[in-house]
Amino acid sequence: SALGWGPSGRRFKSCLPDFDQPDFVHHECAAHPILSDETRTHGFLTVEQRREVGRAARKRIPRSALGEFAPADELRDPVAILQADDIGRVEQLVPIRYGRMLTSPFAFYRGAASLMAGDLASGTHSGLFAQMCGDAHLSNFGLFAAPDRRLIFDCNDFDETLPGPWEWDLKRLAASLVIAARSNGTTVAEAESTALAASAAYRDRMRELAQMTNMAVWHQRMEVDRILELLERTENQAGAAQVSKVAEKAYTRDSMREFEKLTKVVDGHRRIVADPPLIVPAEDVAKELGITMDSGQVAAFLRDVIESYKSRLLVDRRRLLDQYELVHIARKVVGVGSVGTRVWIVLLVGRDDNDPLFLQIKEAGASVYEQYLGASEYETPGARVIAGQRLMQGASDPLLGYETVDTLDGTRRDFYVRQLKDWKGSVKIEKLTPTQLAGYGALCARVLARAHARSGDRISIAGYLGKSDGLDVAGARFAAACADQNERDCARMRE
Repeated sequence: SALGWGPSGRRFKSCLPDFDQPDFVHHECAAHPILSDETRTHGFLTVEQRREVGRAARKRIPRSALGEFAPADELRDPVAILQADDIGRVEQLVPIRYGRMLTSPFAFYRGAASLMAGDLASGTHSGLFAQMCGDAHLSNFGLFAAPDRRLIFDCNDFDETLPGPWEWDLKRLAASLVIAARSNGTTVAEAESTALAASAAYRDRMRELAQMTNMAVWHQRMEVDRILELLERTENQAGAAQVSKVAEKAYTRDSMREFEKLTKVVDGHRRIVADPPLIVPAEDVAKELGITMDSGQVAAFLRDVIESYKSRLLVDRRRLLDQYELVHIARKVVGVGSVGTRVWIVLLVGRDDNDPLFLQIKEAGASVYEQYLGASEYETPGARVIAGQRLMQGASDPLLGYETVDTLDGTRRDFYVRQLKDWKGSVKIEKLTPTQLAGYGALCARVLARAHARSGDRISIAGYLGKSDGLDVAGARFAAACADQNERDCARMRE
């Protein structure tokens, strides 16, 4: 259909209607005359026709229906589902994953994307597709440097990215707000208000974007200077001071800071300092695996990996990296849900020790949504991740790339590559007041709407959303029910 699914349930590669599919007209157009050949011009719908696609979707799936939370199997075992995620991970790191997840219900939620993927897939959806982040919880938004050296705020994690229903991302964001609010000790009403504010902000922003030209939407991004300007205009001095503090800290979080924190000179050579099991140099990993390789052989292997990654970059990026020498590499534990996957940090040095560059090489697997939405169209999981990131972000890391590698243990694995830190900043969710949390959630929701508008049909989505608060109420209802389920799942894991 025009709403993302072929007549046999097959997902189209594009998030937009595919009018060239041979069975397309017979599946949905008969019920919706707006999609007939007579009302299209050269294969494109008019603005009004696209808006009507959204309204038609709303008639079939009312916005109130998006508030339903009904897992396909209420007796599902969260422990078994999460343990299935551990297959293929570094075995000795798996306990660290669960240790981090069990620190709070919010931390558990961060590491349990596979649980929510199943819950979302068991419910209804609008049928309007966009590129999903796939894991759009509060902690996966933050500050980082754009290539033009402006500090921007955007989504920053795309391990689960895939085309899918736009509202799945919004539901994950709204639920994370309620869970965070509860963890911060707010009232029920205050927790609900955070989800309401996020859904309203998403709706308002999508309606704004629906009025813009394609190029104007494509160039939209959330710059920190703009956020500060808006806060000062509304005389929100406390908010402006808080954003300024986070931004100032972000400016210091770069490769030079990591160089000073993570490395030292050993026998005349700069090395990443071991801190097992959180940081383990590559030569020590080889020993763990029982592989007989001296440091020179390990270095030669790693140089080949870096050269292969560089070959996929644009020529200007390759020339830049050609000026850096590979110095050392280590495996590093990162995040919550990612713990146990293979993540490497790579130290390169340019003109001297005052010119370091840290890259992160992170293992990529199938998205948790692929079992419900179909396999990715990209050749490798790494290619899927960076394609989704570039589709959704207003600006992306210029060194973003991917590679498939025969790793030290002889297993062929997929990775994507990015800078470790380049002006990275994040908000401490646990320190936000209810009002601040609602405001921050609304900001995340506006960014998410812009991200979806770059790949999905923003006009159809806006037509579905409408002007009323129907989505807001439904989103808050879903978020509360999901937060309840998350608490039950967390308790079950603790048992």
